[in-house]
Amino acid sequence: MMVIISKSILNKFGESHPESKEALLNWYLKVKNGNWSNFHELKRSFNSIDAVGNNRYVFNIKGNQYRLIALIIFETRTLFILFIGTHENYNKIEASKIEYKKL
Repeated sequence: MMVIISKSILNKFGESHPESKEALLNWYLKVKNGNWSNFHELKRSFNSIDAVGNNRYVFNIKGNQYRLIALIIFETRTLFILFIGTHENYNKIEASKIEYKKL
């Protein structure tokens, strides 16, 4: 199982984008129950995931309507949610350099 930090980011995003809630919950449950030790194993579960460098990975959410960037530390089975937003928001950031910010 993976430890996900921080689910509150998903909840907050879901409040302002209610159409994303179900897709985010499905993503959360799939990741929480995942047991991947490297990117190649993760890619088998999330075919469209991209590695963008610096241990950052981009997930497509809800048919690619949203992007979620996570920092994944496979050795400790820990995933930090760094960003979730629309493509427009995503295009304004540098995915490999985004940092974790506690809410």
